[in-house]
Amino acid sequence: MLVPAVLIALVALIPLFFVAGYVLTIGWDEAVALTWRPRVGELLRNTGLLVAGCVALTSVIGTGMAWLVERTTLPGRRVWNVLLVAPLAVPAFVNSFGWVSLTARVEGYAGALMIVTLSYYPLVYLPVAAMLRGLDPALEETSAALGYGPWHTFIRVVLPQLRPALLGGTLIVALHLLAEFGALQMLRYPTFTTAIYDQYRSSFNGPAANMLAAVLLLCCVMLLTLELRLRGHQHYARLGGGSARHIPHRRLGRAAAPSLVAVVALTTLALGVPLGSLTFWLVTGSSTGFPLGDLAATTATSLGLGAAGAFITMALALPVAWLCVRRRGRLTTLLERSTYFGNAVPGIVVALALVTVAIRFARPVYQTVLLLMLAYAIMFLPRAMVSVRAALDQAPPVFDDVSHTLGSGPMETLRRVTLPLIAPGLGAGTALVFLAIVTELTATLLLAPIGTRTLATQFWSNTSSIAYGAAAPYAALMVVLSAPVTVLLTRDRWRSMSV
Repeated sequence: MLVPAVLIALVALIPLFFVAGYVLTIGWDEAVALTWRPRVGELLRNTGLLVAGCVALTSVIGTGMAWLVERTTLPGRRVWNVLLVAPLAVPAFVNSFGWVSLTARVEGYAGALMIVTLSYYPLVYLPVAAMLRGLDPALEETSAALGYGPWHTFIRVVLPQLRPALLGGTLIVALHLLAEFGALQMLRYPTFTTAIYDQYRSSFNGPAANMLAAVLLLCCVMLLTLELRLRGHQHYARLGGGSARHIPHRRLGRAAAPSLVAVVALTTLALGVPLGSLTFWLVTGSSTGFPLGDLAATTATSLGLGAAGAFITMALALPVAWLCVRRRGRLTTLLERSTYFGNAVPGIVVALALVTVAIRFARPVYQTVLLLMLAYAIMFLPRAMVSVRAALDQAPPVFDDVSHTLGSGPMETLRRVTLPLIAPGLGAGTALVFLAIVTELTATLLLAPIGTRTLATQFWSNTSSIAYGAAAPYAALMVVLSAPVTVLLTRDRWRSMSV
């Protein structure tokens, strides 16, 4: 596993090498001059405030909603489970479009914080809910037998067990926010990503833009280091051979009505407003049209790119995640951390890095789908890594040991033992990567072969000219295309729920 893992880490670090090369070529004095500016401080403050606020809100919302759905008698839990994940089917820039096209009051920090929180909280909800289902109920029963109440049990027993899922989910939220472009550009909230895009678009100012990207990479390093320290070195796999069983759901009592109101309000803001806005523009927009041929072609292209990119990304994530969990050490930790950099770099920087590498060293792959697939893998490998690692964390290594004692080799053990155990995590990761690729914008704009158009690029082209009605059909199709995959993320949960 080590050889492919090292190669995968090197590929994921291509944007880092690209930015570092630019910094070295312009020299130390110019690098300091480009970095030590009031504008950089303003961008750092804006980005930091948005990341901190969104991580805090998504942690609370994602964990709270997961607890209500998985551990309480909340009415209609099966329906709410699907609706709480459904915002993943609405891209952040479509969510921004839904709000901005109705009112300009959402522009600025408050509006940006609200919209990115509504878009990203499912990235915390999903892993936390999955881990809540997999926890051994004996832990909570023991705490109750010792006389501890529900809140004390949750804080001292349940929450530490949720730490891998919670930290993994919030890490993906933070890294994704560092690279978010479309939603924040619409909301007129300047961050490093929007500033980098403006630099390239206005004057193709490579040194200045890449110095901003270098600061962004430093932020990524800080986030990865902080997450690593908070995670610690504990193991969370269940020990023993007891059969799986469910812990009784807690009755909400007087809290039932407020809890239901909170869930309704959340789903209304996250789903009702953007979908209602799309419906409004589809019906009343003066530029609304339904070019069936173009809609069918862009849908087929988005679907094909999403499926191929998700498969490739998951295949690349598996060896790195397996080494990190099964063979922990400084080298494997370094390899895992290396895969996260691409998600913190704007798509435009990833695209330009790959264009530079392709032109200089691999010209035949320039302007090909292969280069676009590589960009998707670099950007969305963290989503796959979080899902695969969480699944491996709960797959006891003793099963691998038993397989080896029965004469099975490493590859046979991986195929017959490990992969079946982590299949749900692989499925969830594949779905998350697929959703990300179907709605990816900036890298697709720069790397897609000439004539290749996706739903996201066509939507952006129309919104850039303020043709909201013309953009609405493409946005609606992105939602329709993403919805079945979003439902699949919740399918396995239905079987484990009791009415």
